[in-house]
Amino acid sequence: MNNLSTILGQRLLTIGDVSKGTGLSRGTVSAIYHRNVNTVKIATLKRICDYLQIPLSELIEYTPKAVVKET
Repeated sequence: MNNLSTILGQRLLTIGDVSKGTGLSRGTVSAIYHRNVNTVKIATLKRICDYLQIPLSELIEYTPKAVVKET
């Protein structure tokens, strides 16, 4: 799960602001914002984090799935 929409809302930033500030296409930023992507390059996430001045862990939240052990 990503927190881009929450972070932008708190900072009153737009998708356009992030696009211009990172050099990423508006479509890429929009897809991440709306959670319409399954994969994102680490380089893309790093550009967003650098622009927002946040650690990756603040942008992306991951909770591992429970592993069922077979006996």
